[in-house]
Amino acid sequence: MKLNYFKFFTLLPLVLGAKSVLAQEENLSSKDSIQIQQELKDSDLKEEGSDRNVMLNAANNSGPRDVNIGLPATVGGITILENDLPVVYFYWPELPNKTWRQSVGLKNTGLLKMEDLATTMGDLGFAVNSYTQNGTKEFQGKLNLTGSHFGWFQGDVNVSGPISDNGWTYSAGVFVNFDPSTYDLGFNNYVDQTKIFRVGLTKYFKEDKGEFNVYYKYADSYVNTNYAVFEYGPNGEANEIDGFEIGNDSYIVRDGRMRFRDIRNGEYYFGELDGAANTNTSHNVDIFGNYKLDNGWNFKYSTRLHLAKASLLYGIPLSIFEAGAQDGYTIASTGEAYTGRVGTQLGLSTPEIPVTSVMGRFSINKQLDNHNVTLGILEQYYHIDKYVSNRSLYFQTVENQPQRLIGPNTDEYGFYGYNTSAEYFNGTENKLAVYANDTWKVSDKLNVKAGLMLRHHLIDGDFTRTPRSEGFTLADAELTDIDESYFHVAGNLNASYNITKNFGVLGNFLYTEENGRLENFSTAIDPSVVKSRSPLAGLGVFWNTDYFSLVSQATYLTKNNYLTRYNLVNPADNTESQQTSVFYNIQTLGWTTDMMITPFKGFNLHYLITLQDPVYKDFTFDAFGENYDYSDKTVLEISNVLMEIDPSYTYKDWRIWASFRYFSKQYANINNALFFAPRWENFGGVNYKYNDHISFGATVVNFLNQTGAKGTINGAELINDASQFYGSTLSGSYIRPFTVQASVNINF
Repeated sequence: MKLNYFKFFTLLPLVLGAKSVLAQEENLSSKDSIQIQQELKDSDLKEEGSDRNVMLNAANNSGPRDVNIGLPATVGGITILENDLPVVYFYWPELPNKTWRQSVGLKNTGLLKMEDLATTMGDLGFAVNSYTQNGTKEFQGKLNLTGSHFGWFQGDVNVSGPISDNGWTYSAGVFVNFDPSTYDLGFNNYVDQTKIFRVGLTKYFKEDKGEFNVYYKYADSYVNTNYAVFEYGPNGEANEIDGFEIGNDSYIVRDGRMRFRDIRNGEYYFGELDGAANTNTSHNVDIFGNYKLDNGWNFKYSTRLHLAKASLLYGIPLSIFEAGAQDGYTIASTGEAYTGRVGTQLGLSTPEIPVTSVMGRFSINKQLDNHNVTLGILEQYYHIDKYVSNRSLYFQTVENQPQRLIGPNTDEYGFYGYNTSAEYFNGTENKLAVYANDTWKVSDKLNVKAGLMLRHHLIDGDFTRTPRSEGFTLADAELTDIDESYFHVAGNLNASYNITKNFGVLGNFLYTEENGRLENFSTAIDPSVVKSRSPLAGLGVFWNTDYFSLVSQATYLTKNNYLTRYNLVNPADNTESQQTSVFYNIQTLGWTTDMMITPFKGFNLHYLITLQDPVYKDFTFDAFGENYDYSDKTVLEISNVLMEIDPSYTYKDWRIWASFRYFSKQYANINNALFFAPRWENFGGVNYKYNDHISFGATVVNFLNQTGAKGTINGAELINDASQFYGSTLSGSYIRPFTVQASVNINF
């Protein structure tokens, strides 16, 4: 599968919203779960900083954590919106964290509920919604400096204020991030180098009629992703091997260079991981605001022009094997003979792909007696100019900062299998949708929320069915036109009923549809564009007292025609690999209980537990001459039991907090033969408010100092017998090691 910068699974928040069930001020962990409190209109979104548990990511510093709903996370992770529009139209090849970061340049940030995302975007899941810090009528400055004991530095500043007496104001901000992560690359000082600049104007209309904003954002982001090697044990353990420390060592080839053949022109080239070959740049112009009409309707609009150059370069570990003197491996940089562990790697390069998107959302909203009604239109245009993913295979040593190897089947540079799994597509997508939402207070006891979206989706472009033999280029290919048109329906119906003043029942239904995207046409195999339907239904109870608020709900969710691409390794020959597209269904049954306990002044304890059973359905495919059927297997990487425990205590200007997240056993290959043992991930911190202008914070990531792997075991998708891997060296992703972070916030 493609690389995942956000692939961090937590919580199963399958319960959708009713109103006023959980009350929470300081700790937004229930926002990360059931999200019952309120309707999350613009004014309800919490100020940045208060949503710390939503955003804390145990995988990296570059984006919010993914919020699990019992389905595999997408490569892009949780959907991210800014000013009610997606920061990128589609996560591939332009990952959202390369144009958006949590920042003081954002006025507020919050988690958008599943039903709101369904009826305003037509998508399934949760979303982080954020709003640009616009101009202010009085001068205002915000500065945040953050660092870690590994040398991470993040600087974030925004200033805003008036320009004239007739309502014109300004805002400008700079975000810079220099993050070495927790390991040394060998070819670059930083794993994440990101710069984001914002500047714009705001016009406030008289009599509080509304505002007009025009803002420009430029982003330049370079990000790498690391893996770990470890010894796999019989109980799902991932033990460190000699010479490689999980989380503190790099499994990225030491010189950061990979060789490819460009399928567009047939030329060979080296991609350099330390520069432009792995950097994304983008330009955004946003025009947004609102105007209160004389008839009481509030007209709201948000438009965006987004221009980007997307570049990706990375290597994915496939397998590890032992090589002897007779196998003929040598170190590429020295010519010295090599014996020992050899890692097979898949290199992927997407060089400077132009991406254009134009989006606009226009809506009107009004309180009509006991109805709060919103009507809207959403237009999204997207064009990608000749997306390519050039591919090659290579070998490397298995150690910290591995060296590239030349083997018996490689060229003189150590590479082979050029473009045997290369990707190509080109064209345009257009989505035009209309939607309506109504929040209806039927009585003092009954609240109903309903929404409907109707969407027309067009895809126009070209791809190629030509098989990817070694050395493949577009000169060898015959292009085929893409001309697809789909109609989608999305909707939700939610209700809560108070049986007593503090106790009641809630129920909900959510439905979304999709068919396909341009990205589905990237391989030689015609994609399945059968309509994918995702119904979700839930029923539960809520109970409030002076000392706790509780909600508990059971939920059923299915999704058909799910697409995943696997880079499979032949169980009979671990030097042979192939890319396979698999279409399958998923079914999830879950039960979530969420509680906020406040036994005495200053102390809060949030507790959440989820029991779930996500399984594959109709999961069959062919690979290496064999047929595989993984129907009814548990979904990869998702725990059946999830818990979150979040205590905090506030005394005067001090606040002490912690967050503990438990994950039961997670399967590490799609056959469920391999798994990782249960684990805890944890955060803790202290915040001190010095005065109204200055505050300090200290955060410790993984303060219990666990080490270990998570996610999947690369190259093991087809393994049936786990015992053959006991004591073997494997590769995969991992949780961050013990990290101390500190920050200072200044408001002036």
